[in-house]
Amino acid sequence: MIKVRILGCGTSSGVPRIGNDWGQCDPANPRNARTRSSILVSGDDYRLLVDTSPDLRHQLLAAQLSTINACIWTHDHADHCHGLDDLRQLAHNGGGPILSYARQDVLDRLHQRFRYAFDGNFGYPPLIEAQPLLDTQRMGPFTVTAVEMPHGPVRASGLRFTIGDKSIGYATDFSEFTDDMVALFTGVDLFVIDALRRHPHPTHPHLAMTLAGLDRCGVSRAVLVHMDNTMDYDDLVGELPGGIEPGFDGQELWL
Repeated sequence: MIKVRILGCGTSSGVPRIGNDWGQCDPANPRNARTRSSILVSGDDYRLLVDTSPDLRHQLLAAQLSTINACIWTHDHADHCHGLDDLRQLAHNGGGPILSYARQDVLDRLHQRFRYAFDGNFGYPPLIEAQPLLDTQRMGPFTVTAVEMPHGPVRASGLRFTIGDKSIGYATDFSEFTDDMVALFTGVDLFVIDALRRHPHPTHPHLAMTLAGLDRCGVSRAVLVHMDNTMDYDDLVGELPGGIEPGFDGQELWL
């Protein structure tokens, strides 16, 4: 069995934005309150954290999670990695540094920003054990396959997690749905995917792009994440095709 928990489903500013700006989202619906995007994928007692959002401490407390087996960073934008220091307590609880994967250029940039977490400092041990994210590799019971996605002028890693004949796709922060993405995500049983807003954006998919990508992949079950304050939960429930739903913080799904 594979389980995914949506730790956070908001875009870089979260919902509400600072200033109590809910936009078009109804503040009376708790599913419109969105922290920055990250997920937890679990299988056979192995837990993989994808991205360390600035809201990670809050997200882990809400999930009642004290240990993980590994972490993956999709890219090094602040809303996906600047909660890195919260791996400190996970490392303490687990008795050693956290296996942490990303493309080598992402690891290099994170090392520049968080050198102490990689190398240790003044007697404090390292928090992470950095490993390159390969196109295909084993992580515990999972086969993890990665594809590079255009994210405006940079790249982010799209991920497919497979155990046996079940698989989950995760794609956030992309600006074009490429043929390589279609090849990776075709046939996933569940797709957790970015849908920032309804009108086009230079570095993220808008809703129509996301729906078209899901159609190209033949995906029948999907959850939308990385949404801004124009994407009201109930409005989306009323308009999305069958099998596609808006995500919410704390949502758990099983295969």
